[in-house]
Amino acid sequence: MDPGTILLFAAAAIASLFMAWVIGAGSSGATPFAPAVGANAIPTMRAAFLVGILGFAGAVTQGGSVSEAVGRGLVDGVSLPVSGVIVVLLIGAGLMAIGIYTGYPIATAFTVTGSVIGVGFALGGEPAWGKYAEIGAVWVLTPVVGGGIAYGIASVLPRPDVPEDVSIPILAGIVGTVVANLEFAFLSSVGGTLAAAGVTAVPVDGTAATAVISLGLGTLVAAAVRWDVGRDQADGLRRFLLSLGALVAFSAGASQVGLAVGPLFPLLEDLPAVSPIAVLLGGGVGILVGSWTSAPRMIKSISQEYASLGPRRSISTLVPSFLIAQTAVLLGVPVSFNEIIVSAIVGSGLAVAGGAGVSPRKLGLTVVAWVGSFALAFGLGYGSMLVIGN
Repeated sequence: MDPGTILLFAAAAIASLFMAWVIGAGSSGATPFAPAVGANAIPTMRAAFLVGILGFAGAVTQGGSVSEAVGRGLVDGVSLPVSGVIVVLLIGAGLMAIGIYTGYPIATAFTVTGSVIGVGFALGGEPAWGKYAEIGAVWVLTPVVGGGIAYGIASVLPRPDVPEDVSIPILAGIVGTVVANLEFAFLSSVGGTLAAAGVTAVPVDGTAATAVISLGLGTLVAAAVRWDVGRDQADGLRRFLLSLGALVAFSAGASQVGLAVGPLFPLLEDLPAVSPIAVLLGGGVGILVGSWTSAPRMIKSISQEYASLGPRRSISTLVPSFLIAQTAVLLGVPVSFNEIIVSAIVGSGLAVAGGAGVSPRKLGLTVVAWVGSFALAFGLGYGSMLVIGN
């Protein structure tokens, strides 16, 4: 490999690290614990510290799925060259940096997806219609499903006929059952999930054993949370809220790292000495550093400017956020955590205060920023590659 090509690869790696830093400072670092900060369950700086560590863990253990989709699944017939990868990452990171500076959460998934497709089309690639259908469905349904689930949970939690020593453990049991079925790279040799790994110790049919282990873990989690809430309701709710924030932060790292390092994956074919795990580790470190150094600004923006959140409303926000995030990871779909969290905040706000705690102006500007960032990233990617090509 000639020195010029090596320099281009190094530039692409630096751009990827910068993108990972921006993600940690913005969507991945800010959104997971924003509801908990808004509920005064954890200080802003401590939330930024924890989300960095958890985002790193999610990136390394679950980041491969979305990374593959971003790197190889958005455009058919072409593979992005080094110059195209640099263009994609600089556009995505640049638009995200503008969002962080202005305080408006630009959706990373929209900017990176738009720039990858724009660059790919400029190189003569064909639309990947099947993947676009998956991505479009997730993006469109996220506000409906996430907001709807948040609305339902927020409507039930304050009801006197549904005591919280019953409703909260049920939610915890559902979350625990889902956790048992999350796929992790380090468990690939034993089925990929905690439930599948446990099947090896149960001498019954695999499918039945997986269901038993999943429900068993969910039941244990529900029982533990019920005991905790019954012992001290306020502290029990706070600890459950922080646990949900941790799961969402982990899921954020798993999803968002693909937006930073996914464009590098096609380049690994010419670099056999560099493994995908090494690339994910680098992306995870970038997210961690970004969360530690610059996430507090966005945490404050989301937690204080969109709505006034209490612990119950925050729980209502984080449960659907976790479920949608892990669905996107399972499908290998790049998803915006800003869209997930903001939609859930709005849904819970409509249930609790009829929307009184939600700023329509802030929400409207955010939606315009999401749509505009995708269109702008696509145009910049397409135009940049045409100029470079000429």
